[in-house]
Amino acid sequence: MQQELTIALVQTDLIWKDKSANLAVIRQFVLNEQESVDIFVLPEMFSTAFCVDDMSLAEDINGPTLQWMQQLAAEKNAAVCGSILFMENEHYFNRFLWMEPDGRRHTYDKRHLFSLVGEEKQLTKGTTKLLIHYKGWNLQPFICYDLRFPAWCQNDDNADVQLYVANWPKKRIHHWKALLQARATENQCYVVAVNRTGLDFSGNEHNGCSAVFDFAGQPLCMVEDKNGITIVKLSKESRNQHLLRYPFWKDR
Repeated sequence: MQQELTIALVQTDLIWKDKSANLAVIRQFVLNEQESVDIFVLPEMFSTAFCVDDMSLAEDINGPTLQWMQQLAAEKNAAVCGSILFMENEHYFNRFLWMEPDGRRHTYDKRHLFSLVGEEKQLTKGTTKLLIHYKGWNLQPFICYDLRFPAWCQNDDNADVQLYVANWPKKRIHHWKALLQARATENQCYVVAVNRTGLDFSGNEHNGCSAVFDFAGQPLCMVEDKNGITIVKLSKESRNQHLLRYPFWKDR
């Protein structure tokens, strides 16, 4: 069991529907990182930006983005994760992909589809949560709009870390910050959240604010506007001691 987990938050501008450009920028950020990292976390729909109007962008299990993730994970000897537009059995999903260096992978499909822009009309919602076991840690992924629904995000599986990947706009960034802190506090686990920067096709501005909160809701980092990688180290022993001292979870 590894007592410390080193996580890289990869915050970047995303170019609308330009897979090759987005993957090239992210790859360079990751390859340039000199510190030893356990997990690289990318934003929601990191290869295309958040677009649900063009299903031709969707990939299946043999798509180039999955192969790109596998190569990058192997090169950096680290897990790489984030969501993309995915196609399976004639259905389309906003799918979180988790890729490990040895090629093992896990997936989670976004449960709450963003009706404000009609995501639910194009995509199929997920039905199950995912718990990832990695280096002695339990991690649970969610995607953007899921963050607004605490019943779905309730930490019944005793995850050490909840991962949130997003394309969350600046005009509602105060919701992002408040909800992330709330999820960490009520679930008594680390919350690691990665958002994008830049303008989308509709002119919505994104200012990042990728963040990490600890199990008591205390901010460990908040990254505004900057494009690049931010490294955060998490301590399992610190969380375990907190749960022993404040066993609120037992009274749920």
